[in-house]
Amino acid sequence: MDGVASGSHLAAIAERFALGGDLGSIEAMGNGNVNDTYLVRVLGTPDRRFVLQRLNTLVFPKPERLMANIHALGEHVERRLAAGDGLKADHRWEVPRLIPVRQGPHPWVEDPAGHIWRMITFIDDARSFETVEDDAQARELGYGLGTFHSLVSDLPIERLAETLEGFHITPTYLEAYRETLAATTALPEPELAFCQAFVAARSDRAGVLEEAKGRGVLRLRPIHGDPKVNNVMMDLRSGRAVGLVDLDTVQPGLIHYDIGDCCRSGCNPLGEETQDWRAVHFDLGRCEAILAGYLAAARSFLTGDDIAYLYDAIQLIAFELGLRFLTDHLKGNVYFKVRHPRHNLERALVQFRLSESIEEQEGAIRAVIERLR
Repeated sequence: MDGVASGSHLAAIAERFALGGDLGSIEAMGNGNVNDTYLVRVLGTPDRRFVLQRLNTLVFPKPERLMANIHALGEHVERRLAAGDGLKADHRWEVPRLIPVRQGPHPWVEDPAGHIWRMITFIDDARSFETVEDDAQARELGYGLGTFHSLVSDLPIERLAETLEGFHITPTYLEAYRETLAATTALPEPELAFCQAFVAARSDRAGVLEEAKGRGVLRLRPIHGDPKVNNVMMDLRSGRAVGLVDLDTVQPGLIHYDIGDCCRSGCNPLGEETQDWRAVHFDLGRCEAILAGYLAAARSFLTGDDIAYLYDAIQLIAFELGLRFLTDHLKGNVYFKVRHPRHNLERALVQFRLSESIEEQEGAIRAVIERLR
């Protein structure tokens, strides 16, 4: 994505949506790695807030698929909630919905530069966190993901389009990495050499989930695709999970991708952006809390095989994200937003150290899973 949109340009874009009131203010929001996101306030008593996003069409070249998935997901979940199905009586749950445009055939706006913009609802009285603060919050993080999976467990995957081809297919990322590495002529510095050796030593495990899917042991379901800590909204008063945001990667997949990503994100106390990658470790207590919360909400539709592959998911997704960061570094940082040229390399080191810490605790993690089974 190029540049930062001006205030007047943002206002002109926002006013093309059916906001139901006069535009108040627009401010930058979040720290996503792909899209540009802004918080829009509409005047009134009380004021209302929406989320305005400029989609990265280099990453998502078919925005109509994203919009259709968000619409299908929202309709399905709201129907489940209206029927009082899949949620405890005292638990609120919200799903972001698209705001229509004032005029036009699509639920998005294209500006003169060809950028695609959308507006979605904002989840009020809630916030997200960059890292998990304690085991109680970790449990709620898992419960939130389990609630999401439970609510969409009966949504036919045929109603969801693929928004990212090959997303979370680890062998595909491995092949892309190898092709990129083969075209790289620069001699690796020590940290880059460490990453390359790390990948080489674990390449034979990259297909564990896809092979299980191919054998029919694991099956496709609707997934979120990116349920890291800061995509789970927590109620300001109760601290309970009330919704998942950033729905661009909702599509058919293995729920193990989501569970692995939730644990990868929630069990790293130092966070994804730490500079001290050697100090990164996988917090076993947080893992148990996340899985306990998840199973409390999702156990009813899980199979024994689903549970049997939980450890593999936890280990693999940390490795996979490190692999993606490493590949993007070698390509010149074309996918993830970066603040400096080595940023993706530093991110890869964090994920590889986290994956290594998971491997060091394999027995203990499998014991946790068995206790929760």
